[in-house]
Amino acid sequence: MKVKKGVEQLVAEAQEIITTLSTSEVEAKRGQAGVMLIDLRDIRELKREGRIPNTLHIPRGMLEFWIDPASPYYKSDFDNATELVLFCNKGWRSALAAHSLHRMGVEGVSHMDGGMTKWQADGFEVEEVLVRS
Repeated sequence: MKVKKGVEQLVAEAQEIITTLSTSEVEAKRGQAGVMLIDLRDIRELKREGRIPNTLHIPRGMLEFWIDPASPYYKSDFDNATELVLFCNKGWRSALAAHSLHRMGVEGVSHMDGGMTKWQADGFEVEEVLVRS
C-alpha cells in the first residue's frame, strides 16, 4: 500500500485552518464558563500519565458522535459549551480532531500545541487517574 499523503502533511494542513493554543493560553482558559477541555488520549495514556483536572475524556473515535445532537451517542455535556479545547499526547490527534469538528461546522474549537507532553513539561497541574478495581 502506498500512502499519498502522510500524517505530518494532514496535521500541517489542519493547522493552517484551525486555532492552536499554547499551554499557557489553555491554562488561562481552564475553568472559564463555557470552556471545555477535551482529552482525546487513549484510556491507557490517562492511567499512565494522569490528566488535566476538570477535563472531559472522549475517546478519539467517538468525538464526532458525542458532539452531534442528531447522533444516538450525543452527550449532553456539550449543551452549555461555548468553546472546546482539544488535546492529546503530542498535538497531532487533536489537530486532526479540531479540523474534523471545523468541517462539521462547530464553532469555538481549538487545540493545544504539544499536547499533554508539553503541558507536563511546562509544569502545569496534572492529577492521577484513579482506576476502579
